[in-house]
Amino acid sequence: MNKHKLDLQIILPQDAADCDACVKRLLDTVRGRSGIVDAHIDSADTAKTKLCLHYDPAIVRLQDVQAVVHRAGAELSERFEHLSIPVVGLRHERQANLVEGVFARQVGVLHAGIAFGARRLYIEFDPKQTSRESLMAVAGAEGISAAKTPAAPPRASGHDHDHDHDHSKENAHAHEHEHGGPFGERSELVFSLGCGALTAVGWGLGRGSVPAIVPTALFAVAYVLGAWFTVQEVAVALRAKRFEIDFLMLFAAVGAAVLGQWFEGALLLFLFTLGHALEGYAMGRARKAIEALSQLVPQTALRLGPSHGIKEVPVSELVVGDTIMVKPNTRIAADGFVVAGSSSVNQAPITGESVPVDKIPVPDAKVAAANASALAPENRVFAGTINGAAALTILVTKAAADSTLARVVKMVAEAETQKSATQRFTDRFERVFVPVILGVVVLLLFAPFVIDETFAHSFYRAMAVLVSASPCALAIATPSAVLSGVARAARGGVLIKGGAHLETLGAITAIAFDKTGTLTEGKPQLTDVLPTQGTTETELMQTAVAVESQSDHPLAAAIVNGAASRLPAEIGRLRALNVKALVGFGVKAEIDGATVLLGKPGLFTNDGALPDEVTEAIGKLQSNGRTVMVVKSANRFLGVLGLMDTPRDTAREVISELHRLGIKQSIMLTGDNQSVADAVAGQVGIRVARGDLLPEQKVAVIVQLAGSSTGVAMVGDGVNDAPAMANATVGIAMGAGGSDVALETADIALMADDLRALPFAVGLSRASRSIIRQNLWASLGMVAILIPATIFGFAGIGVAVALHEGSTLLVVVNALRLLAYKDQRAANPGVRS
Repeated sequence: MNKHKLDLQIILPQDAADCDACVKRLLDTVRGRSGIVDAHIDSADTAKTKLCLHYDPAIVRLQDVQAVVHRAGAELSERFEHLSIPVVGLRHERQANLVEGVFARQVGVLHAGIAFGARRLYIEFDPKQTSRESLMAVAGAEGISAAKTPAAPPRASGHDHDHDHDHSKENAHAHEHEHGGPFGERSELVFSLGCGALTAVGWGLGRGSVPAIVPTALFAVAYVLGAWFTVQEVAVALRAKRFEIDFLMLFAAVGAAVLGQWFEGALLLFLFTLGHALEGYAMGRARKAIEALSQLVPQTALRLGPSHGIKEVPVSELVVGDTIMVKPNTRIAADGFVVAGSSSVNQAPITGESVPVDKIPVPDAKVAAANASALAPENRVFAGTINGAAALTILVTKAAADSTLARVVKMVAEAETQKSATQRFTDRFERVFVPVILGVVVLLLFAPFVIDETFAHSFYRAMAVLVSASPCALAIATPSAVLSGVARAARGGVLIKGGAHLETLGAITAIAFDKTGTLTEGKPQLTDVLPTQGTTETELMQTAVAVESQSDHPLAAAIVNGAASRLPAEIGRLRALNVKALVGFGVKAEIDGATVLLGKPGLFTNDGALPDEVTEAIGKLQSNGRTVMVVKSANRFLGVLGLMDTPRDTAREVISELHRLGIKQSIMLTGDNQSVADAVAGQVGIRVARGDLLPEQKVAVIVQLAGSSTGVAMVGDGVNDAPAMANATVGIAMGAGGSDVALETADIALMADDLRALPFAVGLSRASRSIIRQNLWASLGMVAILIPATIFGFAGIGVAVALHEGSTLLVVVNALRLLAYKDQRAANPGVRS
């Protein structure tokens, strides 16, 4: 099977993460073609985004593959465009949902979502039905746009992710006016307190001997202050053709005024707006936890010039290939690798690791720069991490906008637009519930025709029901928990790409693991060399090294390194030609005209039984937990190689913790022999081991598990395990801090190559799910209590609004508890994997 990379800059944006939907569409189109085994985005080349294709040249020609890809890309560029703009004037999640509804109703809009924490609007639209200018005009009409209409990109791209211009001024402007009032973010609080003060003064004067017009006038001004922002939101809701909570509150306040109950109406508006203001303050704490991530990178860097002079420059001016100096105990300004100096680096802001990681320079900077993504963790550094006691010289591999931290911040912000199942349920519930309540209120107005009471009494009761039935707490119950959970995860080195994945992970009871590099160190070693009779160890090793030196598989590297230590003088004397990977089995090549096969025993059994000598050697090695590779040249078996990959030091502790958290099924999937699988599973505490699996068989196992009622999470490295992770209920990639591909393919990414982050992620997800359920019960329970209480006259408007707003604050404060969720890794650092 051949591997080919196509440069797709004319089709995809430079940062493939900016257009996940279109990337997925392109990959789905390509993967479905005959002869194409797999396709994924390869961001190893930081200057370009490439599509990596695995195809069988015996089935499909390279020219046909290229034609399919470019045709698919051209179709995407004609059908989909994207707009991302900063928004202003949003004070809470409910208002953001209303604005989303306005855009969702526009002709040609395929998806609209607002990342409330990042104050950004993301729109996907059909350019044949609408335009960016039209959508910007809608944003302007809604009073939420702080950006000028962006210039359309070249048509070959078909995407606008506005990475080509600086947002700093836009974002500053957005921050200055984000609450849409004269007092900035405190506007609603100031207006609310003004409303409350006037209401209190009016009530006090009303109990004295002053003319009635005086307190009434004060109440009227209080109405203006209390309804100022509510009227604006009602206008947005009506444009979106939705009856929302604010409409109910405003209607109830107007109804109280009609009845002459000015004090009750003003009190309602005061408590309602005060609740909103306090809710916004509490939610702001969760947003600031996300915003704090983006502030980790220093504003300037010390760039080394050609003559070794040092110049302080803005981080935004750094380009790939620049060399910077990092002083001791300062933050690193860019992603890159160490070219001089040795130090320990605190990577907790990115990976969540509690122990600083030692960093050393690469042996050859030019070689390292050619393949930066393949560097070892001890060579790589990330923007935003903290240098230790010694200075480092770093070669920059990513621009500021493309750094790992920048992408994590962006993905965390966008996670708010990916709604969980519970959030979608509450949205649907509100859309049905609010009109039903309005219908009930209308019926209550006709109560005087059925029972003996005045219309004024019935009207007042109807307004009280309106207040009690407003599901404010329900609307904020899930978003507040999701925002807090995602923010806490990011702070702990776990990237969760949306509320759906946060909630789903908390519900699953089965986790499947890839073996190599996940449960094991991923650094196998050559332990046994058993040549057949008539074959020398030198001949066996020379043949194996000639073939495996041209492979990038971990087992191949282990064979080459092991041979170099055993027979250093004999290595490299043979040359292999026409090396071809046999997926799931091994490799095929030619040496001096003879066909050489090297791989698992299953590669040879199709041609008949193996010789007794080889079978005996295989059985001996497998019984000792070895991974076995058989070597054959022409018609002669040369021998058997045994390799062993040791389990991670923390694997058993992690699996035990997952079982304690409620994971009932732990499954290991591997292509190794079943005996090896059983041996490793026994060492780490895995309950089910599945060996001898080809890649497609791993996917089949995951599909079967994902179809169960509880689903399954798949943990792998994000590259080789991408198909299995894509078919799992939740895909979890390890070591994503050093892998662009892992960041793209996983639903949840563990930034560090540390398995102990997994129990943290599962525990946090379970806590989030629990808090979401608590919030739902609290919000629905309050509505269930207040509605009959107001219908039967046990509670008036004042009591209803006090309990109503109290429940809203309760669910927000409950959700904020997730920000303090304890990471056991910090309490017990243990041994780093």
